[in-house]
Order: sequence, then structure tokens, then C-alpha cells
Amino acid sequence: MIGAYGAAGDICNSSGSKEASTQAQSSGGQNAGTTSGQDAVVAGSTLSTRKPTPHDRYVDLQKLLLSDEYLHVIVDNAPDVTVNNPSLGEMLHRQVGVNASNLERFQLRITKKELYGEQDTLVDAVLRDMIKLPIEHVVQKEGGTQLKLIIEYPNDIKALMKPMRFPRDQQTLPNHFYFTDYERHNAEIAAFHLDRVLGFRRAMPVAGRTLNITTEIYQKADENLLKTFFVSPSLNLCFHGKCSYYCDTSHAICGNPDMLEGSFAAFLPSLDSSNRKLWRHPWRRSYHKRKKAQWETDANYCALVRDIPPYDEGRRLLDLMDMAVFDFLTGNMDRHHYETFKIYGNETFPLHLDHGRGFGRPYHDELSILAPVLQCCLIRKTTLTKLLEFHNGPKPLSQVMGESLSKDPVSPVLWQPHLEALDRRVGVILQSIRDCIKRNPPGELDASEADLSS
Repeated sequence: MIGAYGAAGDICNSSGSKEASTQAQSSGGQNAGTTSGQDAVVAGSTLSTRKPTPHDRYVDLQKLLLSDEYLHVIVDNAPDVTVNNPSLGEMLHRQVGVNASNLERFQLRITKKELYGEQDTLVDAVLRDMIKLPIEHVVQKEGGTQLKLIIEYPNDIKALMKPMRFPRDQQTLPNHFYFTDYERHNAEIAAFHLDRVLGFRRAMPVAGRTLNITTEIYQKADENLLKTFFVSPSLNLCFHGKCSYYCDTSHAICGNPDMLEGSFAAFLPSLDSSNRKLWRHPWRRSYHKRKKAQWETDANYCALVRDIPPYDEGRRLLDLMDMAVFDFLTGNMDRHHYETFKIYGNETFPLHLDHGRGFGRPYHDELSILAPVLQCCLIRKTTLTKLLEFHNGPKPLSQVMGESLSKDPVSPVLWQPHLEALDRRVGVILQSIRDCIKRNPPGELDASEADLSS
């Protein structure tokens, strides 16, 4: 086998030791969007990464959606939100109070199968509150590798703020490992919108907002955060907090001169009322400069995962396929764990959290992110249907995302090449499913795969 993710002569080590970087072309020329090499190998499964044929409508995949011939690859396992879908409020026997905030109402309406309903208007109300309400108190969130702030509003409303670090068009540095890259506030905003337009509804609401760093952070900050404020040589007010990476004077967050943009993510329900279970992601990276994870070298890795609960039955393995599609579209390589609501057991959705390291390389498609789909040759029917709709129109994913993001106060949220990359990556996913169909003819369904379609 060649390297885990690369072609002969251009080996791309997804753990970072020899990462090949596509040269960015800000003009979006003909070569923009190519990956590192013409072909990629994912632990035994070859995927063509040539740019999809412009007019290929994937009619073959559309036909398969209407048949039951390839149920071992295209699984009809969409969660039915109309049955057996209790809310947190029902499970916890908690009624919504008369003076409850929009966020509390939203939290109690979270259900077993989704964070919010497709037509739920409370989502927009929560977004408006984070954008408009006055800020009462600011503290730094403990833990984590980079600076995050807990923003407290009236009526016990809280949001997690990630401050703006650099401009929209600044890309991930080619020599940065995925685990040391900066987090981007706009990636959090865009990821929420992408999760919503894809119909997953597993990411908490996130909005952009511009603050006055003096009156809305400095004057509201707790003592520990205050100690890290200073005035830069350019007379801008700055602070750096305390964290593992980039929390020092040379990596300070500064106003311009005192205005600061950030992302504001609505808080999940407090842990004492709805404990969450932390799961190690089966396709977790090594987070090491030289070592590789098992899935990067084992061609039969998916077979091992299929035998381990909760991936041996029910919805969870297909949820991870959705998550891989989602992360590949954003370019997020930093998916080491995921969480579920413990009160619902194993038959519930994984939360889509922490997307700050997405949308960093618009001209590079990181195929290793798609490893779960490529190795298991598995995708949910509704997800494939949605991707085909975006690929064939009438509106491509880039346009739908652009329209959705235009409603955010810090619009434009994404640099245009990132929107264009979404359309290109949809084509890459569809091509990978086509390749899976060719490698897995009917009649090869085993018992573990049958469990997923039940």
C-alpha cells in the first residue's frame, strides 16, 4: 500500500508528519480545489479525487435511491421524529416556567432524535438573544487549548464566545498540525448553518456579534481575565487569558481599536439536569507528530468497529457517517471525541460540537476526514438524497449556505473560496459512494450490516 492518504510521489500523512499542501490560489484559478495528488488510498480502498465531471448528475446513484439493491451501502435508517421522541422536559419532568428564557425553552424542547425541529422558531429567538441582549458578566472558560469566554446575559442565559483571531481569507499555515491550528470564530457560525441546511440539526445555535472590548468585556470581566488586559503599541486594548496554546502577549486578542468580533454559541443544558456521555471517536487521529492511528493502516478497521457497541446495531454508526460527511465539507480534522445525552441511552444522536478548526483550507480536500465512509462503504439514504439535491440544483450548497449566512450580523461569514469548496466536496463524496457501489455488489450483506438497516 502507498501511504495512508496520498498518491505515489506525493504521500500525504494525515497525522501531520509529511502533510502535502495544495498551493492556494486566491484568484480561484483552474487548479484551485485540487487535492494532494490525483488518487488517495484509505487503508485499502482507493478513491479517485479527480475533479468530478462538470455535468455528471450521478443518475446511477439517483436510480439506486429508488431500489433496495444496495441497502448494505445506502441505508434507509432516517430517524422518525414523530414517534418515540421525548423531549428533555418530558424526560426530566420539568415544565417551562412563565419567566423562562428562550434558551431554557429551547433546551427543554431538545428531543431524543434532534436538538430542534425543522420548523422550530425558537432557534431564531435564541440567536436574536445572543446578538441583542446586554452582557452582564464575562469569565474565561476553564480548560481547552485556546481562549474561550463564557458570556452571561440577563435571565441566566449563557453563551460560549470564541473571539476573532484573523481575517476571513487567512488560511491554515502549511506547517501547522491539525491539533495546533488556530480556532476560527467564523467556522463555528458557518458549521451551525451547514448542520441546519443539511437537515442534521445536531449543532447548537451560533451567531456572530461585534462587541466593544472596553464596555462589554473589560468592564464585565472577572478578576483573573482582567489581569491579562493591556494596551498594545498601536494603542489597541488587548487581552490573552490563560490556556495551552496562544494565550500570551504575542498571541493576544486585540480590538480595532476596541471593537471585537466573535462567535456566540448557545449553552447546552447544564450537566446536573441532563448529563452527557463522552465517547472516544473510533476514527480519532493520533494527535502525534509521527504516530498514526490504527484506522490509518488497517484495511479491515471498519469490521472491528462494527463489532463494538454501540456501533454494532441501531443508528450510531450511520450517525458517524453523517458526521464524517459534515466534517469533510467543513475541512475539520479535529474530531477526537463526541457527546450524547446520557438520559436517552445509545439510541440518540451525537452532538455536533466544536468546529473551530474547520474552514481553514479552501483549496485542499482532506480525504482522510471521509475515512469512516470510505472504509465502511456506508451512507444514510437521506444524507445521500440531500447531497444529490445540492449537486444537481436548482440551488447548489454554496448558494443555500450563502443565503443562510447572509442573515448573520457579521456577514459575510465565509470567504468565497470556502463556499465554492462546499460544492466541490459534495462531488467528491458522491464519487466516493459511486466507488463503494462498484466495490460492494449485492449479495455481500452480512449480519452486522443487516442490523443497521433494521
